[in-house]
Amino acid sequence: MIRGILIGDISIDCNEPEKLQNFYGELLGWDKRILWGCPAIIKEGYLVILFMKPDEQYSVPIWPEMPGAQQKQMHFNFQVDDLQTAVSEAISLGAVKADNQYGGDDFVTLLDPEGHPFCLCRK
Repeated sequence: MIRGILIGDISIDCNEPEKLQNFYGELLGWDKRILWGCPAIIKEGYLVILFMKPDEQYSVPIWPEMPGAQQKQMHFNFQVDDLQTAVSEAISLGAVKADNQYGGDDFVTLLDPEGHPFCLCRK
């Protein structure tokens, strides 16, 4: 273990950083800022998420994974009190319910507006 090490931020590659900043900012209720020249969301004293346009062309991840296709680069699992209400709210913000679902009554997999998979999980 490296003494004093903490996660400074999580960076997410995407084509439209401001669009994804708005989506996750609304989904989580976090403050929107510009940090280090990038759109970001922040929960004070907790975590920073940066949204970055890559130097090369961004490829939308394929989920579930397929050999030879762009693999997912991240996968958030968010715990929620009311799963179905949270799914409806996420969809109203621009998420799409993934065609393949494996969570039964415990979690629902969604895709954010840039195609990154994430799950809303029953607490």
